[in-house]
Amino acid sequence: MTEPDDADRMKALEERLRKAKGQPEVKHHSESHHSQAQLAWRMVIELVAGLGIGFGIGYGLDALLGTRPLLMVLFIFLGFAAGVKTMMRSAKEMQVEYRAPEGEEGNGDGREH
Repeated sequence: MTEPDDADRMKALEERLRKAKGQPEVKHHSESHHSQAQLAWRMVIELVAGLGIGFGIGYGLDALLGTRPLLMVLFIFLGFAAGVKTMMRSAKEMQVEYRAPEGEEGNGDGREH
């Protein structure tokens, strides 16, 4: 495995070779691609966690109270709603983070002016 210094040196060497050959600049999108995939997985995990927690609570209460499957179904829907709410909050955070480097400043409530 290469050290960060080696990676930086390789990038600098590739840049010098590219300039010497007169080739256009190559933009690497792999870091942003991996970042977007990571954020997508985070949202999926939040949804599945909400469903799982809702199922667990509902199943546990059904076992204690003997109301199978009434509370399990109810809490699965509540877990789904909580997961979607958390996903939407994460999406809003990502949107604010994505817009910040572009210099777009909002009024803080997520809406356009």
